[in-house]
Amino acid sequence: MIPYLQVENLTKSYGELVLFEDISFSINKDHKVAIIAKNGTGKTSLLNIITELDTADSGIVTKKNDITIGYLQQNPKFDNEKTAMEQVFSTSNKIIETIKNYNNALSSGLEKEMQQAIEKMDFYKAWDYESQIKHILTELKITDLTQKVGELSGGQKKRLAIANLLINEPDLLILDEPTNHLDLQIIEWLENYMDKTRSTILMVTHDRYFLDRICTEIIEIDDNKVYKYNGNYTYFLQKRAERIELANLNIEKAKNLLRKELDWVRRMPKARRTKAKHRVDNFYKLQAQANSGTTERELAINVQTRRIGNKILELHDISKSFGELKLFENFSYKFSENEKIGIVGKNGSGKTTFLNVLTENLKSDTGRIEKGQTIVYGFYKQIGIKIDETKKIIDVINNIAEVITVGNGKQFDAAQFLDYFLFPRKMHYNRVEKLSGGERRRLYLMTVLMKSPNFLILDEPTNDLDIMTLNVLEDYLLNFNGCVLIVSHDRYFMDKVVDSLLIFEDSPKIKSFVGKYSDYYFTQKKKVNKQKQEDKSKKREANSEKPIAKKPKKLTYKNQLLFDALEKELPKLEGKKQELETKLNSGTLSQNEIVEKAEQLSKLNDEIDEKEMRWLELSEK
Repeated sequence: MIPYLQVENLTKSYGELVLFEDISFSINKDHKVAIIAKNGTGKTSLLNIITELDTADSGIVTKKNDITIGYLQQNPKFDNEKTAMEQVFSTSNKIIETIKNYNNALSSGLEKEMQQAIEKMDFYKAWDYESQIKHILTELKITDLTQKVGELSGGQKKRLAIANLLINEPDLLILDEPTNHLDLQIIEWLENYMDKTRSTILMVTHDRYFLDRICTEIIEIDDNKVYKYNGNYTYFLQKRAERIELANLNIEKAKNLLRKELDWVRRMPKARRTKAKHRVDNFYKLQAQANSGTTERELAINVQTRRIGNKILELHDISKSFGELKLFENFSYKFSENEKIGIVGKNGSGKTTFLNVLTENLKSDTGRIEKGQTIVYGFYKQIGIKIDETKKIIDVINNIAEVITVGNGKQFDAAQFLDYFLFPRKMHYNRVEKLSGGERRRLYLMTVLMKSPNFLILDEPTNDLDIMTLNVLEDYLLNFNGCVLIVSHDRYFMDKVVDSLLIFEDSPKIKSFVGKYSDYYFTQKKKVNKQKQEDKSKKREANSEKPIAKKPKKLTYKNQLLFDALEKELPKLEGKKQELETKLNSGTLSQNEIVEKAEQLSKLNDEIDEKEMRWLELSEK
């Protein structure tokens, strides 16, 4: 095995906070490795040290000299003044530079530049590579390469970073939460790509289906110890349970021996103690082993839930549009006690808008909403909590409530409640800015649950949470004595928690599906495959019946350039259309901004129709 990366005795701390200490592991060629650890243990810091964006306090990171490394950061950083094309093709690779120049020439429409670009494409034999790049950009829904990076949403920037990474095909891919902010369709495509890629992979992710399918090895960092598991996520769960069971068994044995040794030490005369020094030393070793972590301390969620009445929530023919963009129309639903419902659909299809209408943060265009008198919403928003970064953690909780009641009726003050959610006392007076992304999400979850809601609405709750916290949250939701409505791209989470779905598709009609997400996915996949087979059969029949036609005339050079330019421009316009639809759907625009964006969308639709007609005319020639 060829070692690509070796980490030896690495330590990193911030003041008194020790993230990890003296950890060592290696990554070998062709292996696909995931790092699993609790939030706040420095997973992102570790990746930053490996990629030289940060430095360790001590220890060594050794990389194979001749390998190329690509790093997908959790929140990619770009030059906002660059275009999407400049960012996607930012590399010194000659072939990629040639393809970039060809795309620029195509956009410019200048014949001389176009001719030179075509000659270079021929010289470097870049056409197949360009086709592969087009495929990656299409699958990642990157259509407008002229758009400034500063104008893109967080999800669009993430897709741009992934495109740049995959186009460059590095030997070692380092990925920090690659599935965050991606819709299910793109996650599934990326999963297939990673499964087939020849690159070696080191990643941090909470997406357990992604882990299960992609990984050949898992590295767990727990209490500054590194444990290796040569298998996928399912194998890791099995072996980790065995490890913890064995450790607890050894601790119990040590405790039993310790009791006997303690009795012996107490009864032994002082005069003989020097002669039995090895027994005394052994006593201290047993004492250390008996106190070595015992069973792990895990997060427990058992927050009080308010009583829920007979009438919960009823939706009667609700609709929402922004200009010509219809998100959903005439939707009716009556929620029942203990329902666990998932919402799925592409980004921009209206899921978050639906939640805002449901909670009456946004007014519906038609219909009415009847809410039961006992209903208390707990709304966990995708954007997270807006907190003053300079606030102390304990003050965030105190400002909401000084006394919190948990499920067994016991009351906690702010400090006890933070401790209950695994924020140790030494952290309580730290400022919010010092928390990791996952710790912030955990703090936000506390602020939602401490109000004792009986109708939980969770918009992308799994982003940035570690797998251990996710498992606890899932168990809490399964036993939650109220209604749960979840928007999530985490397939594992949805399969575990929800028992029915609301489907947001291209049509403004919201569809219902009874069953898990995987059931829905495989049902849809069968339909798509069946349709493809039928389309192929029809195409074969049509071709066999067609008389042999005369070879069509070629387009003039000028028309060919126009045709090529339209092929490039139409996807860009579609991208702008999608961006406008996403903004209209975000629920964050003022009334004036909504009117302005709706007018822009109407004009854009007219432009797309006109250019599509011209493209069709040229394609027929």
